[in-house]
Parts: sequence; structure tokens; C-alpha cells
Amino acid sequence: MSPHLTAPTVRVHDSFLAAMAEFRAEGVHRSPHSSLGRELRTWQPRWSTAEGFATYVRQVAGVVADERIDGPVPTSTFWWVDGAAYLGRITVRHRLTPSLHAYGGHIGYAVRPTARRQGHATAMLRAVLPRAHRLGVDPVLVTCDDTNTGSRRVIEACGGVFEDRRAAKLRYWISA
Repeated sequence: MSPHLTAPTVRVHDSFLAAMAEFRAEGVHRSPHSSLGRELRTWQPRWSTAEGFATYVRQVAGVVADERIDGPVPTSTFWWVDGAAYLGRITVRHRLTPSLHAYGGHIGYAVRPTARRQGHATAMLRAVLPRAHRLGVDPVLVTCDDTNTGSRRVIEACGGVFEDRRAAKLRYWISA
């Protein structure tokens, strides 16, 4: 099987735990603006049990409210998996708050550290664009830190058109 987008699933439990340990080792849990960091802080103690993980999967599947500093935003989460291997995730925010318009964008993605530099982020972003379009999000705003050369290349490879830089964030629009 080749990597593909899927709804969050309990099938990848063991691989998901290993990926979250990799993200934690990078310090993602300390990032105040990262939804993955928030999930690490909130859910990590419960992920180890099958029941706790199943509860988490139900919580992030479908459309959920991503609580932002300037209001909740409907968000869809997809996982990038290859068989039972969890490789990463991508989220689509259905609308933008002022802070998301300035800095966060419609789409956020994360590839587990041991799966980086293998084309997964580019493939994930390309795969989610038609889904974003079906959700009524077109064009999509994607941002990255000005120091994140890899993410900038991913966005540009997927057709991102640079709009501007705001503080340390580069802002791109992509037609879905």
C-alpha cells in the first residue's frame, strides 16, 4: 500500500505513539500555537491505552472546533498513513479568524521526524487540496516560518503564490 490520506483511525495506534514520542523529543509540546502541541499536552497521558486512543480518534475525526485565541474554527483533520504506519497529519481550517488570516492559514501539517525529507509533506498537501475545495475552502492560505525552507519548498511545489511576509511568517495562496 502507498501513503494516503485517511480519517484518523485506531489502526495506527502503535505507530502513532512512536510518532508522538518523536514530536515530543523535538519539543512540539512546548509550542503554544501548535494544535499538535496542544494535543500532546492534553491527550498524551491517555493515548497509551486502546480505550484512551479510541476516544482521541473519535474526538479529532470529522469536523471539530479548533479553539483559537480569537474564536473557534471548524477544522477537519486527516492522517497520512502507509498501512499501519502513521507518517503525519494535515488539518484544514474551514474559515479564518484574524490571527489565522495573518499568521496561521487554512492548512497546517506535520510529518513525523523519521519520515521527513521523503516527499510526504508535498504529497499530503497536494492530496488535501481537493478535500479543502469540497469543504468550500478555495483558495487556501498556507503559511510557514521564514526560516522553514523545507515547508516553503513544499508550499511552492504545490502551487503556492507568495503574497507577503508578516513578522516571521511567509503567506501563500493556493487554488484548490
